[in-house]
Amino acid sequence: MDVAALPKERQKFILNRLQNTGRVIAAEIAAEVGATEDTVRRDLRHLAKEGLCQRVYGGALTIHKISTPLHVREDENRDRKRRLALRAVQLLRTGDVVFIDAGSTNTEIARLLPDNLNLRVITNAPAVANAILGRSGIEVDIIGGHLDRTTGGSLGARAVSEVRSIRPSICFPGICALDSELGLTAFDPEDAFMKANIIASSARVVAVATREKIATCAPYVVSAADKITDLVVEAGVEEDTLTAYAKIGLAIQVVDGLKDE
Repeated sequence: MDVAALPKERQKFILNRLQNTGRVIAAEIAAEVGATEDTVRRDLRHLAKEGLCQRVYGGALTIHKISTPLHVREDENRDRKRRLALRAVQLLRTGDVVFIDAGSTNTEIARLLPDNLNLRVITNAPAVANAILGRSGIEVDIIGGHLDRTTGGSLGARAVSEVRSIRPSICFPGICALDSELGLTAFDPEDAFMKANIIASSARVVAVATREKIATCAPYVVSAADKITDLVVEAGVEEDTLTAYAKIGLAIQVVDGLKDE
């Protein structure tokens, strides 16, 4: 079968590559299938129009699948998220004011917070607050507002207003999709606006992400990738992708030994 001559076969090839790596480069695909770069770019435009990828300079990214409700996500890949959380809490310092955004990985972070650092935790997520409630040595403040079923966090004008009045020393925004070029993106415009304000209010921003969320995008922009200071990610992300984050200033910690459940 002549992949170069058949649009459907080229596009299937591209989608398979996106599924496996999260990103494609038009020039590389053209060389592999024996087509011109212009032909591959037309394929990418078609796939993007169908909502199957996100065009970026020189190629395309996977569009991360829309988020499921929090109570469903909490049972997915829990061991992987716990190992990421174990590394993430090592970044905390004595006396930190910590903002923990809604999210299943962030709930694991809340469960693993150390008791001996005199932390004050601010969150918009009841699940995060409940994970800390009753613990000695950690104070908890919860942000009010409309509680969103999918994100599991308070969103809207009231929540954003409260976030703008605080200055956390460190924050853990919920990560929907992250790319070095397109930045941090989210599935819901209210959630994106909330995350943007959390990041703007915080001195240090730590993104903690499973590898499926790296080199992907969602519809709504949160912030540029260089607004993040630290990236805690599991092994399996391509070295070139990690290098791209490092070049824009992110301190990267790779958590080894994680396996798919």
